Order: sequence, then structure tokens, then C-alpha cells
Amino acid sequence: MEDDGSDRHLNIHLDPALLGGVYANFANVSFSDYEFTITFARIDHEVEEGDVPGVVVSRVNLAHPFMRELLDAMEDAWSKWTTTQGIKNLPETPPDHH
Repeated sequence: MEDDGSDRHLNIHLDPALLGGVYANFANVSFSDYEFTITFARIDHEVEEGDVPGVVVSRVNLAHPFMRELLDAMEDAWSKWTTTQGIKNLPETPPDHH
């Protein structure tokens, strides 16, 4: 992609109703010829017998090229997070006192 000299920035607004987000501890990824679909759910893992209850909290449909971009972004974030955790857990790191 060529840089045309313009400095463009995303201007994304977040609906206040969505600010709190949703909690998910389960995801299912499916795909078709047209898109990927990621379904996020909250599952009750405490149930010991029978069906495990859960509720879908969000479903996101993505174009194929965006799925690759999302995977790259998630891998980058995961790498940064694990590096940060590794530094925090070094024996010579003093405990964080608040």
C-alpha cells in the first residue's frame, strides 16, 4: 500500500450501552464461503452432571481478509501480554505494593 502523504486516523465511536462489554469463557468459530463467524458464550462450568448450560453473549461475522488481520493482532497482543507477565514474575522483580 502506497503512502499518499495524508495522515488518516480512525474515528470510532463507542455506544455507551456497549462500554461495559460482555464476558465470555467459550468461543466457537465457524466459516462459510462468504465469512467467518465467531460466537462468544458464557458457559457455567460448575455443572457436574447433564448438559452444560450457557448463553451466547455476542456473535461476530468477519470477512475472510479481516479474519487473518484479527489473528495477527491477537497473536501480537498475546505475545506482548506473555512478555509482560514473564517480566512481572521474574524472581528479582520487587513485589508491587499499592
